[in-house]
Amino acid sequence: MAHKLIELTAAAALVPDGATISFGGFTTQRHPMAFIYELIRFRRRNLYLIGHSPGGDWDVLIGAGCVKRVELAYEADEAFNTVGPRWRRAVERGQIEWEDYSNFAMVSRFAAGAMGIPFMPIRSLLGSDVLNREALTPEQRAADPRTLIKKAAVMESPFNPGEQIVLVPAVHTEFAVIHVQKASPEGTIRIEGQTFADVQQALCADTVIVTAEEIVDDAALRQEPERNPLPYFAVKHVCHVPWGSHPYAVFNYYDYDPRQLKLYHESAEDEIANTQYLDRFVYGVKNHVGYLEAIGGAARLASLRADPAYGYRPDLKRRRLD
Repeated sequence: MAHKLIELTAAAALVPDGATISFGGFTTQRHPMAFIYELIRFRRRNLYLIGHSPGGDWDVLIGAGCVKRVELAYEADEAFNTVGPRWRRAVERGQIEWEDYSNFAMVSRFAAGAMGIPFMPIRSLLGSDVLNREALTPEQRAADPRTLIKKAAVMESPFNPGEQIVLVPAVHTEFAVIHVQKASPEGTIRIEGQTFADVQQALCADTVIVTAEEIVDDAALRQEPERNPLPYFAVKHVCHVPWGSHPYAVFNYYDYDPRQLKLYHESAEDEIANTQYLDRFVYGVKNHVGYLEAIGGAARLASLRADPAYGYRPDLKRRRLD
């Protein structure tokens, strides 16, 4: 099998302006942040993001002016901020096009895309204003041929007359980028802990790019094939990126960085401070290695390493950081 290893910068360069893209992870867990910072350094514009439960990965892209439209359930970093600051301001100011679904509805949309079917029947939106209201206008839907003509459809079950079900449209993206614990040069991957919707997101994308904490021998991963959630042929490119999810957590490797997340969210509340944050940690460094030095280097990273007994850092101070 051919090796799929590629440098991080080269992988990010494959994503053009206006691309449809999803990122793996869930709120404070396993986002491909090093890849996202590369997109910002490339000054990508008009990206079309589709996801279920993003956090600061989307927020920093929105704050950097990279995003035109999103489809999502919510965007937040859990206890650090109930709603992403840059996302909130972009919506309030009409600077971004958006459509919202429930979390389950978005995951169902990815599942439909992964299975190659046009929609998924669900019940969870019935009785909700999420179903009754559309944020995208007919003009916005018509302007982009990749946009569906409607948010969802309600129909009577063909098997239970009188029962209503909701059809949510399948997701199809040009790119999916996920961060994992282990990958082989041939594209076999290992996700330890929860997979969230990463597998479904990958299987409904044209191009799957994986960033990994470790590159390991393919034969070693194949000794336990049941732990490898994606077929190797679904993965197009693999990048070796240790600490590639910082400031977010990677189970069994490192915890999230409370100080960096606090600094980001405080900075993102203000226009000037947000620009200064980007200048310091994204534009002002050459690459991922430079970013890791900027956030505190080896000493900061060592303080985040996971306890093998837990998979995270139980003694990490997460509150009252001042």
